[in-house]
Order: sequence, then C-alpha cells, then structure tokens
Amino acid sequence: MKLASIREFIKADLSNLKTDNLYRKLRPVDNQKGHLLVNGKKIINFNSNDYLGLAANQEIIKNSLNDFNEISQCSSRLVGGNSTVFENLEKTLSMHRKTEASLAYTTGYSAVLGTLSSVADMNTTIFSDELNHASIIDGCRLSCAKIKVFRHNNMEHLLKLLRGVKGKKIIVTEGIFSIEGDMSNLKSICKLAKEFGAFTIIDDSHGDFVFGTHGSGTPSELNVNNLIDIHISSLSKGLGCFGGYVASSNMVREYLINSSRQFIFTSALPTHLCNFAIEAISIAKKGVQQTKLFKNVQMVRNGLRKIGYNTGNSVSQIIPIQIGSEKLAMEFASKLLEKGIFVHPMRFPTVRKGRSVLRLSLSASHTKAELVYTLEELYNLGRKHKLL
Repeated sequence: MKLASIREFIKADLSNLKTDNLYRKLRPVDNQKGHLLVNGKKIINFNSNDYLGLAANQEIIKNSLNDFNEISQCSSRLVGGNSTVFENLEKTLSMHRKTEASLAYTTGYSAVLGTLSSVADMNTTIFSDELNHASIIDGCRLSCAKIKVFRHNNMEHLLKLLRGVKGKKIIVTEGIFSIEGDMSNLKSICKLAKEFGAFTIIDDSHGDFVFGTHGSGTPSELNVNNLIDIHISSLSKGLGCFGGYVASSNMVREYLINSSRQFIFTSALPTHLCNFAIEAISIAKKGVQQTKLFKNVQMVRNGLRKIGYNTGNSVSQIIPIQIGSEKLAMEFASKLLEKGIFVHPMRFPTVRKGRSVLRLSLSASHTKAELVYTLEELYNLGRKHKLL
C-alpha cells in the first residue's frame, strides 16, 4: 500500500468516526489536591476509579515519599535488580488475596496480557464472558488459544460450550464488570470449572479493596476465594495508586517471571508507587472508606431508579445510565459538564453500537451535596430529552 493511500484511509476512518458520533479526543483537565478543574472551573468527577478516595490522601502521599530517592530504577526487575520494596508489596498483596504469592506489574492491563499469553497456548480453549474488559479480549487473542465467548453471566451457555471440549481449559471473567457494574456468577463458574477440569482466572480490578472481608475482593465476598486459580487486579482503582498485580501460587509466580513478556521486558514499577500502595492497603483494610462509598452508592442508585432511569443490574459503585444513541449520550455528557458534572459517555467499541451509557463511578470522596445536585441535574436533563 502506498503512503498516500494509507493517509487517505486514516482520513476517511476519522471522518466516519465523527459521522457515527464515535470520535474521541483528549479533554484538558487540571487536578488540584483531588479536585478536578475544567477550564478553571471545579467540577464533580464521576470518571475516576478512585473508589475509596485515596488518590489524594495527603497522609499516604507523605509517608510513601519519605524515602523517595529516585523516580524509577529505569530497568526491568530481572535486569536491574529486585528491591525489597517490591517484595514487601507482593507479600502484602498475597496476604490481602489469601494466596501463596503475588507478582506486581506496571499496569493492570499488562498483568492481564502477561498472564493469559503465558498460561494459555494454541492447545488451550479459553471461555470468556462476552462483557469482559478489552485487556482480557486482547490477552486471549495474544495467547493464540481457541476462544469461546459465553453470553454474559449465562451459565447454561457456558455449560453448553464446555461440553465436549478436550485439553486445557480456562474460564476467565471479571469480578465486577467495568461498564454494567454487576457481579460475576463466580459460584457457578467455580462449580463448572471443577466439573470440567478448567482453570479459573478472575480480573477483579473493580471489586478489589471494595468488596469482601476487609476489602479482599469479589471472590471473598462470594466465599470462593480458594477456588480461583489466578487473581488479577489493579492498584489504580480501589487503592488510588498505579500498577497491577497477579496473585496465585508460588509456582504460577515463578512461571510468570520466566515466561511473561509483559513482566520480563518492562521497566519495574517505581518504588514510591509501591510504598503508596502498601500505605493505601493499610487504610483500605480498616473498612471506613467502603462504608462511606456504599452509603453514596445506595443514595445514587435509589435516586436514579426513583427518577426513572434504567441502571441495569448494577450492584456496585459503577452505575450505568442507559442512553442508547451515541449522539444523545454525547449531548448528555456535554450538558452535564456545563453544569459542573463530569460523566463520560461510553460508546462503541466499549459497548455495542446503539447501546451507549453514561457511567457514574462513585467514590467515598463524593459529598452528599454533590450527589443531590447531580441527581437534580440528571432529572432535569432526562425530562428535557423525554427519557423519563
């Protein structure tokens, strides 16, 4: 293909995205001690995954920077060395998930890619929930495994797909789904996995530090923690930090260190972020922030349903408002921003075409006044567009 034709292809593709209301662009924002500013105006932020409100916790920031000597070791852990800070973080994470071992990655995305592309191969069949995150989809593709997608949380469909499949089998799902905010049917998945000899992998990024005993995650909430073979999660959501990790057996950790390209060929997570995560875990374990969070969740979910919005099957801090039209979803988001409310419209390919949603990500840091104001504006906007 000639260079000119490539340029024309890109130009045409961008034009089509704009026509279909699927064009994306970066929005300039400023952050001042946890408060988000757009064009100098303070706004209520419902786009952050800082569920426990720890990202701007000054005590954690101060304590994690006490021994701050460098930005990064600028090398992978296998090449540049393995600081005791990494070992301390991973020991803390293992205790948190009640597993033998854990391994820190630079992001949750790379943790998912690194795990699936290592433990699965062309002789493996992966059974993946249709609403799984893009990182799981990409990890499945990268593994070269045979992929069978089961309908969302539909155990009858999963059972049908499992029957007759020989060889290595993996069932992968999210704990809390990132758009719908509902919970995976982990009890049934674990039962089927045992029956068919399948390996279980969960991406619990949105449930970790939020659900379960002392925030120990969705499998703990559902009493199946010891039935999950590999736990994958993020440090950038419930903890308000950055990075990702895998928690499993000592053997799985050893295998990932020797086979996961996303671990082997990536510079290590900066040590001050490891310190932040350790400090944040100690606060998250107290349960105070979760109590604040779910008080907010109950208020908003009940308020939205009373107003007349369809919030699906959400049971978590992620509450989707079903809009449908991409154009209308973008208009809603724009009008809300004018009112000082920052909500991102989730459109294709994040969701199916014509199934756009406004996703509210609630935090323990949201105040009652902010939530009352948001509900009032959503009511006014919904009435104006005849959605209510």
